[in-house]
Amino acid sequence: MTLIMTNQQILEKFGPRESMDYDVVIVGGGPAGLSAAIRLKQLAQSQGKEISVCVLEKGSEVGAHILSGAVMDPVAINELIPDWKEKGAPLSTEVSEDRFLFLTPDKSYQTPNWLLPKCFQNHGNYVISLSNFTRWLATQAEELGVEIFAGFPAAEILYTEQGEVCGVATGNMGLSKEGEPLDTFQIGMELRSKYTLFAEGSRGSLGKELIAKYKLDNESDPQSYGIGLKEVWEIDPAKHREGLVIHTAGWPLQNDTYGGSFLYHLNKTQVAVGFVVGLSYSNPTLSPFEEFQRYKTHPSIRHFFEGGKRIAYGARAITAGGLNSLPKTVFPGGALIGCDAGFLNASRIKGSHAAIKTGMLAAEAAFDALNAGRQLDELSAYPQSFNESWLHKELKAARNFKPWMSKGLLLGSLMVGIEQKLLGGNIPWTIHNKKADHTCLKELKDCQPIVYPKPDGVVSFDRLSSVFISNTNHEENQPSHLTLKDSSVPVSINFAKYGGPEQRYCPAGVYEYINSDGQEKLQINAQNCLHCKTCDIKDPTQNIVWKTPEGSGGPNYSGT
Repeated sequence: MTLIMTNQQILEKFGPRESMDYDVVIVGGGPAGLSAAIRLKQLAQSQGKEISVCVLEKGSEVGAHILSGAVMDPVAINELIPDWKEKGAPLSTEVSEDRFLFLTPDKSYQTPNWLLPKCFQNHGNYVISLSNFTRWLATQAEELGVEIFAGFPAAEILYTEQGEVCGVATGNMGLSKEGEPLDTFQIGMELRSKYTLFAEGSRGSLGKELIAKYKLDNESDPQSYGIGLKEVWEIDPAKHREGLVIHTAGWPLQNDTYGGSFLYHLNKTQVAVGFVVGLSYSNPTLSPFEEFQRYKTHPSIRHFFEGGKRIAYGARAITAGGLNSLPKTVFPGGALIGCDAGFLNASRIKGSHAAIKTGMLAAEAAFDALNAGRQLDELSAYPQSFNESWLHKELKAARNFKPWMSKGLLLGSLMVGIEQKLLGGNIPWTIHNKKADHTCLKELKDCQPIVYPKPDGVVSFDRLSSVFISNTNHEENQPSHLTLKDSSVPVSINFAKYGGPEQRYCPAGVYEYINSDGQEKLQINAQNCLHCKTCDIKDPTQNIVWKTPEGSGGPNYSGT
């Protein structure tokens, strides 16, 4: 029997790892990480200083893992790069019209625009491909001298003997499924830094470790998440309305399940359509993927897609708890920025402007610390400046949105309307969320099973054909990045009590229960993984652990 080598044994046999030193290492090449890198270089340039900055991106290229049917508020990019238009930023489609619909199974009711709270109004915002925008940000960073390493996921946090974060290590490459070094084996590299900023996006694997290690969420509400599923379509030009933004609530979700849709008309007859389901749902037979497919069959929605072609698909968890669930964002040696901390404004369905702003604020705190000769301490100026910023004011006004909406569509909509439209978010009360999403599932015996229609292949589709157009790829002979703390739990608890919810909440068919010789067994098809992190969040026993895969594995959303 072959014994799998531990990481420590690999280090002892193949180490020591090569090391590179930087002033600041940034984990994640999304809007938050790249904005932090740009701001650091801008400050250094303005003061005639030299500062070394490195960005690690786990995708095959910058933008490959960036998924959003985004409407961007330009408030933060105006601050970071005021001449972004002259520099060719891909923000060209300004919102031309807002529609908010409440759906019943066969009808829709549009809310008059004069009744819409400010959070649902998008005048002055832009419909964009966030992937393309992020790639443009990367060019701006590189022109300033930022080093960007794509295809190198940060797999391990490095600590000093005193417990300070002093950098990260990339993952080992060239391991077999069993974890044994192959002929192609390459040991990971250490990137050491005076400060490390973590910008991995929602439910970052290293961010999760940091929050637990430093107890950063001790004074926060449990974090709340949603899963967002998205497709990009090329539609009939006669049906295309460039800049049209449609949001819906209601059908197909039940009143007690938070969620809704977006449908954004980009340029070139493209439409980004998506569906968000709050992961606090209770019925274990609910499938966010099937809810999304069913939504597209609604008569008020279906007509947009008939005669069109679906060209892309993806899914990603979103961190939606807002200000109430925000953890402490600093620790010795680094900080959490963007969705790694949870700065998304769920009421606006917007996070990119918050990611850019928090990246800037953390960068400014780090630059001042380096200028003062400091390193590896807490960047306390970052949370202080956030508390004084327009972003804090915005998130404070929206702090009750998710807790209210979790109480049901009708009550939630009424209370959000009162707070946002009538009181402008200036409210003296705060509603708190007390339960983590994974604790919300009811047992199968206590729920009415949800039966979904078969896909029609015209506007609704199955999981595997969807994964195919996500361009997801993982090397076959590598260790699974989806691991179980206890291999007996899926059958003995998840299947026995909840009917195996993994096979429903996963939007990519990664988890599959198969019957072998009369016994149920969980099969993990890790090669399908979209890196959405839903399993890491919603697993009722918290037995599933998501880790970064080898190299540049995962989806490729570039251009979508």
